[in-house]
Amino acid sequence: MAGHIQDRWYKTEPGTDGKPHRVKTDRHGSGLRYRARYIGPDGTEKSKSFADRQKRQADQWLAQIEADMTRGQYIDPKTARTTFKQYAEKWLGSQTTDPNTRASVDAQIRRHAIPYLGLRPIESFQPSHIREWLSELEKAVPASSYRRVIFGNVSGIFTAAVEDRLRTTNPCRSRSVTAPSRAPGRVRPWTTEQASAVRAGLPDRFRAMADAASGCGLRQGEIFGLPIDEVGFDTGWLHVGYQVKDVGGHLVFAPPKRGKVRDVPLPQRVAGALQAHITAFPPVEVTLPWLTPDGPPVTKRLLFSREESGAVRRSDFNTYAWKPALVSAGIIPEPVKGQRHQSAREHGMHALRHFYASVLLDAGENVKALSGYLGHSDPGFTLRVYTHLMPSSDGRARRAVDKLYESLGWATAPRPDGP
Repeated sequence: MAGHIQDRWYKTEPGTDGKPHRVKTDRHGSGLRYRARYIGPDGTEKSKSFADRQKRQADQWLAQIEADMTRGQYIDPKTARTTFKQYAEKWLGSQTTDPNTRASVDAQIRRHAIPYLGLRPIESFQPSHIREWLSELEKAVPASSYRRVIFGNVSGIFTAAVEDRLRTTNPCRSRSVTAPSRAPGRVRPWTTEQASAVRAGLPDRFRAMADAASGCGLRQGEIFGLPIDEVGFDTGWLHVGYQVKDVGGHLVFAPPKRGKVRDVPLPQRVAGALQAHITAFPPVEVTLPWLTPDGPPVTKRLLFSREESGAVRRSDFNTYAWKPALVSAGIIPEPVKGQRHQSAREHGMHALRHFYASVLLDAGENVKALSGYLGHSDPGFTLRVYTHLMPSSDGRARRAVDKLYESLGWATAPRPDGP
């Protein structure tokens, strides 16, 4: 047995005859009678009290504790009472990922998980609670891909709770719990007309951003953090070494995503658009901390800035410049007066990177080179995302033979009775 049962209504004392006798204690008849006691793996005493006539339940409880210890599935009853909110906040505080990623995960958990799951003890969760939460989440977050990200983070919290011995299982991994589906696998790039219409809808001050995205494949943050001295007008190359990120409401300079510093070709037309932008809106010196809000200050002369001369903030740009441009291009509807624009994750500025990739693949650029231009860590990832946009081998074969026939003067009109 892992411990013993104390009867708090009786005690044993030596009688006048020298033999032990059971006598009533001062607590007899009041309060919980039995206290099951044992020593936990941490060396401290644990206990649980039971009412009169519940000694059998106390014995069974101690037997279960002993079995759990033997199987390595013991959970401290006190820590098991920790609520989801308490443990989630501890989990969030221990994350060591990129600051911007931490801020995003923190916002997801606090906005979409803690309000629904926060007060329940983490040990008490059943798969049914997760199914009910997912049903509520579907009402609040229409995008299945974003729900899947949130679900993955909540599942990560429960996995950590299992490893910290607050639970024995992860309820998110139950067979009866269906994770939100993945986003549609195929990228559907904008047409030239759509990309052109969105560009035309941007304010003059930001219009050349569309050229940097659709003509060089830069990410939004990389465009915001593009210094004038990184644009090689004379060499025909553009160096991508910085981005502007929002970390907890503070703008900072940081390297590109995953530290993938790179050089991309600078087409003449894009260079011309950037030069025209520089003439109309001269570069501005901007000083921001490096990587974290308390990092060392770094100063760069940025191509793109706000009218007040500071760095462009993503949320402001998306709300007041990008989404109105999507409306003017007919990609999303005009919002009802007094309401926000429609959610448009699939039509974010990243859509211009997809457009850039589709143009290069259509022109015959190889995947390895495109992967480098986009700053992907693995050409295989680029291939998985864009393989359906690559010209088919049968199409290339037809064009090659047609070109040969034309060069030899063999080209003739198709016969009317067959191909």
